Formats: sequence, C-alpha cells, structure tokens
Amino acid sequence: MTHLDGNASLDRLTELAYQELRTIAHRHLTARGGDATLETTALVHEAYLKLANATPGVWRDQAHFRAVASVAMRHILVDRARARATQKHGAAFTPVSLDENALATDDEPDTLLAIDSALDRLAELSPRLARVVELRFYGGLSERETASELGVTARTVQRDWAKARMLLERMLVSL
Repeated sequence: MTHLDGNASLDRLTELAYQELRTIAHRHLTARGGDATLETTALVHEAYLKLANATPGVWRDQAHFRAVASVAMRHILVDRARARATQKHGAAFTPVSLDENALATDDEPDTLLAIDSALDRLAELSPRLARVVELRFYGGLSERETASELGVTARTVQRDWAKARMLLERMLVSL
C-alpha cells in the first residue's frame, strides 16, 4: 500500500474524493427534504479546511481519507448544531433515527447533539462500535468499506452496526 504524506496527499485525495464527499454530504443534509446544494459545498469545504489545517497526516488511501473526513464532518455538524441550539431554546425534540441514510440537519440541532452525546458514551463502552457508527452514519461508508478501514470482516461490521444502533437507541431514550 502506498503512503502519501502531508498536504500533498490531502490535495491529491481531495481531488479524487471531492465528488464522492459532496454526494455523501448532500445526502446527509437533504435527508429530511429540501435542496441544500450550498450547504453541501460549505460542509465539504469546511471539512477540507479542517483537514488541511490539521497536522499533516498519513493518508493510506482514498478510503482512509473518507474515514478521516467523516469524523471532520461529524465535528463540523455538531459544532453547527451546538451554535444553532443555543439560538433555538425550547424547540420540540424530534425522534432520532439512526438510519445511515438520514442525518439530523440544522433544523434539528437537538437531535444531532443527542446523537453526538450518545456516540461519545458509546465510545467509552466500545471504541470500535462508535467508529462503525462514525464511518457508516456520518461518513456514508458501505459495510465493505467500513470493514476494510477497521480491519475486520463485513459480517463483523453488520453485527457491530446492529449492536451499536441498539445501544445508541437505549442511550437516546434515557437522555
């Protein structure tokens, strides 16, 4: 496997993955309806800036870049949700879906913050389960891609995904 170092690798992988990241970001941002083209572009660009300004890392391949970018997108979305929630006190809580095809948007900051809190609690119990959720839910990676990134089988990812969803749903009910 070829290792690409620093910002040169970030630039090359961004070029390769840009459209795919746009697709993932757009799917997440429009899961509840509407057109979020500008927001999709902004999310992808914010993720790129966050990655470019970080200490240069080693990007093993495009899948590794997507996995790291998914974490960056999670942090960006959570930061936006926190800012929005402070402006929107008293909003009604929306039921939480852990469907990888539906991610809470800016209209539901409390939902996204609840998921983020539960995910942090899950990471304390099982870092791998939390990583599966990040890769599948935030990153939009397939079972096969997630398995490759984690060095496990696709069947293990299926079991972990089911277990993680069950645990997160229990945690969210208890919030």
